[in-house]
Order: sequence, then C-alpha cells, then structure tokens
Amino acid sequence: MNEETNPEIVQQIKNILEAALMVADEPLSIDRILSLFNEDAGDPPDRQQIRDALESLEEDYANRGIEIKQVASGYRLQAKSDVAKWVNRLWTERPPRYTRALLETLAIIVYRQPITRGEIESIRGVSVSSNVIKTLLEREWVKVAGHRDVPGRPAVYATTKHFLDYFNLKSLSELPTLTELRDLDEIATDLFQEPFKVIEGSEQEIETATEDAENSSDDDSEDQGQQESA
Repeated sequence: MNEETNPEIVQQIKNILEAALMVADEPLSIDRILSLFNEDAGDPPDRQQIRDALESLEEDYANRGIEIKQVASGYRLQAKSDVAKWVNRLWTERPPRYTRALLETLAIIVYRQPITRGEIESIRGVSVSSNVIKTLLEREWVKVAGHRDVPGRPAVYATTKHFLDYFNLKSLSELPTLTELRDLDEIATDLFQEPFKVIEGSEQEIETATEDAENSSDDDSEDQGQQESA
C-alpha cells in the first residue's frame, strides 16, 4: 500500500480495526491484526499503517467514554476509567477478596522477580502457604520461569503477560516504584488500580473466608441463571 493511500481505504482499515477490537475476547497484537488482511486482494497494510490507524482511532475516542488501550499482549477497546463506576453497575459480582498474604506475595514477586518461594519467605519473615502460590498460578498472574541452580533446584516465579493485561499495564515499568507504595491498604489504587478487600485473620480464618466468598459468588451465579430461566 503506497504512502498516499486512498482516504476511503484508510477509513475501511479503521473500521475493520474498530470492529475487530470490539468483538475480540482478548488484546490483539499487531501480528494478529495483520493476519486479518492476509487473504485480501491487493497490498495489505503494513505495521506502520496499522499503528497509524490505531492512533487515529485513539484521537476519535478522545472525548468519548471508550478508548483503545495498549497492554502487554496488544491492543483492546475498553471503557475509560472515569466512567468505570457507572459501567461497573452492569455487573453484580462482589469486589475480589484477596488475603494480605496473597497481596504481599504477589507484590514481592512483582518487584523481586525471578524469585523462589524460599526467598519470598525470607523477605516476608513467615512461610508462604501453598494455596497462595496455587491461586497466583491458577489466575495466571504468576508462572514458573525456571529453576534456581542450587541444591533442590527450587522453582523461580515471575509475573505473566496476563498479569499485566489484567491490571491494565503495558509493561512492568508502568508500576509505581517501591518508595511510592506505603502500605497494603493502598496496593489496589497505587499498585494494581483495582477494587479489592483485604481478608484479615489467622490462616484458617482466611481460608474459610476465601472459600465462603467463592461459594457465595457461585451461588449468586446459579441464582441469576435460575432467574433468567424462569
């Protein structure tokens, strides 16, 4: 496609990108976007033209309630943060409930990765529950990035692209510095920018509270499904 592209073709590219971003269930990389044009006749757009089209769409949305956001895995169409409190009313789910131990462990992995479980425990001064590590792995916020070359070859943990996507980040460099973080009660707004509730208490109380929250959420989903079926 030459530099002086027909305005109608430019608008068509923008329309295709807008529609693709709207229906995609995950962020789209430049490569994934380019693959949409592979079977078209004529010259497909190149990477720079795709980026130019994305920037043009960003300008179109400047004064609207939606935006194109670049995260670790690519680009996605989403509601702007300043309308979030209204949009969130479309869902009835409770805010996520995170244990203090889980938040501490995740924060240590984020800022000290790659890191072993033993090193996390050394920093926290207490043992790390297997359920905490399991939860972080299941949510795909953390992955096993390798093994330390020491006796026992312990696994080393690091954050994932899914972690960045979930918390609306393009890279770890967008996270606040450690000096900007004051306490766990501000992690949601300063570090993760997500609503949350810290569960306090003993390990047994925390596990019970977490299970109750998960079961309650499941019950809500079942009740909603029954109401829709009625």
